[in-house]
Amino acid sequence: MPQDVSRPGSVPQLRSFNSRQPVQVVFCNRSTRTVQPIWVNFQGDPQSYPTLPAGSGRRMNTYLGHIWLFREAETDVGLMVNKKEVYVPNPNVNGQPALVNISLPVFSLKERCLQVVRSLVKPEDYRKLEIVVSLYEDLENRPDVAKDLRRLAVGFWEQTRGSDSET
Repeated sequence: MPQDVSRPGSVPQLRSFNSRQPVQVVFCNRSTRTVQPIWVNFQGDPQSYPTLPAGSGRRMNTYLGHIWLFREAETDVGLMVNKKEVYVPNPNVNGQPALVNISLPVFSLKERCLQVVRSLVKPEDYRKLEIVVSLYEDLENRPDVAKDLRRLAVGFWEQTRGSDSET
């Protein structure tokens, strides 16, 4: 139910849909990291909610068509939600809140190494490391929710265009 609010020729944008149909959920942090829940508002802007400590949960009221992302609070690394990058609530079944399981993705060895180096080395010192030039660029290309929203919007737009052409 996410909406593409772009005009033709512009960059696609995801935003929450204002359905006014309430849904109860429980955000369950199944990771060992502190999680930052992020709601994508009706204009497509990310809105941070209070963090979830490792192994904790929180009952939330949200709505059908609302878009949620989850990030590691300290590094802004994207996390998985019910094995996907984005969570959009479905109607509650039998009045029970939906369980929203937040977990770490499986990182490539390269990405995990970049995370560790970022945690140990100040950004201004990256270029002092004796590594391949392309790794400087990878280190400087830090995780960013706005960048991920653009990537997800393009993927959603391409997916819906592909399904439109099949009908």
